[in-house]
Amino acid sequence: MTLTEPKPKTAPTTPAFPPGQLFIGGTWREASDGGRMDVVAPATGAKITDVAKATTADVDAAVAAARAAFDSGVWSGLSSRERSRILQRAYVLMRERTEELAQAESANVGKPITFARIIDVNNAAELYEYYASLGHHLDGSVRETTGNTHAYVKTEPLGVVAAITPFNFPLILSSSKIAPALIAGNTIVHKPAGDTPLSALLMAQILKDAGVPDGVFNVVTGSGATLGDHLVGHPDVDKVAFTGSTEIGAHAAQLAGKTLKSFTAELGGNAANILFADADLNAAIHTVIGAFVFNTGQFCMAGPRLLVERPIYEVVLGILADALPHVPFGDITNPETVIGPLASATQLEKVAAIVERAKAAGARVVTGGEKVDLNGGFYYSPTVLADLPADAEAIVEETFGPVLTVQPFDTEEEAIQLANSTRYGLASGIQTADLAKAHRVAAQLDAGITWVNGWALLDPAVPFGGVKNSGWGREGGPEAMASYQRSHSIVFNLDQGPAR
Repeated sequence: MTLTEPKPKTAPTTPAFPPGQLFIGGTWREASDGGRMDVVAPATGAKITDVAKATTADVDAAVAAARAAFDSGVWSGLSSRERSRILQRAYVLMRERTEELAQAESANVGKPITFARIIDVNNAAELYEYYASLGHHLDGSVRETTGNTHAYVKTEPLGVVAAITPFNFPLILSSSKIAPALIAGNTIVHKPAGDTPLSALLMAQILKDAGVPDGVFNVVTGSGATLGDHLVGHPDVDKVAFTGSTEIGAHAAQLAGKTLKSFTAELGGNAANILFADADLNAAIHTVIGAFVFNTGQFCMAGPRLLVERPIYEVVLGILADALPHVPFGDITNPETVIGPLASATQLEKVAAIVERAKAAGARVVTGGEKVDLNGGFYYSPTVLADLPADAEAIVEETFGPVLTVQPFDTEEEAIQLANSTRYGLASGIQTADLAKAHRVAAQLDAGITWVNGWALLDPAVPFGGVKNSGWGREGGPEAMASYQRSHSIVFNLDQGPAR
């Protein structure tokens, strides 16, 4: 997203929320013990609805429904082209229900409404369209072998997939798992974040309306602590696709390992954005701001660390101090708003505490650095911190809020060293007019994706994912679909003639 993205002409509407029930085996139902939990609007701190609070018995029921659907072949037994047609219908329905999805995502996560339409719904829908197109190209292969044999390799779905997603991009990060898993022929149990379940419930109905058979896609809402471990460790789950924090991801990987199930994870990030003195400064500053306020900084691939070549260091700080107060902030129903609230009171307190510790460590607050009292919502001012020591918490750890740290560098080698100095390796960025330099530096950055002269340039065909403590496996592209498949080699001995 850029800060000058054209605004849609669709007028705001009153949000319509989905049934607050579990979706298991193609039907809506209450939790087995009748439990409910509130869903809170980050923009006001007020309750907007409530949903079923699933139990482990409900997880068992969802997994059983997914297993029965997979074993019956009602989905995996379809040709990939038949599955493709159903996913294409899901794409069309998402386009038809764009405003409903955007309003729910905006209210539930605290996203500015324009952001929810242009980024969240648009990108999620395109994931279904892209993977529907791959359904026309799911081919095996014939292999040349020694001796008088004939061998071919076919791809098969893994089985039941547990898709576990976080609070910051509920619709996109679920779609990046669900669409490739479905086109490959798997069945799914989706556990969205407890705070942000609404778009998952809407998608359950959309997929059913598109023609996905009962039991193929299931949604359980509730506490991650209660449901997550049970789902990850469930013996009838064949693969876990997880997005979340590094710490929880490591815990989930250990649980998955006990039953030797497939596991992919997109975890924390703390990306460096390297700004060289030869860059187009106006364009670069635009990119820098977008990179760290994107989704109010709640983006694993955000750019919260800015590395600036020393000759322009103070100039850049001055421009940021002047520019940030003018970035539209606050009311998420205003089509012009760029920066909304953080997703929860817990996240607000976490960000505020990190900034306070940075101040205590000697940070210069260039702009921001405080909570904003606005309609009872969870707002924090976009903040720029300079002159921190290289080992400061705000530099080495993930803040996950609208906070930018700025460090100077003198040489290309120093910039690379600083960029690679944290335990994370999800994304990185380079702003320069020298394309030879960009190629040279990009090749040395520890990251799953690197953007040059831009940020968050994402497309369903392009894979992303982490190295180091940012996880393993990829989402997007054919690489993601491959992670939901297994290879089955079939070899014939041609010396063995027919029985006589």
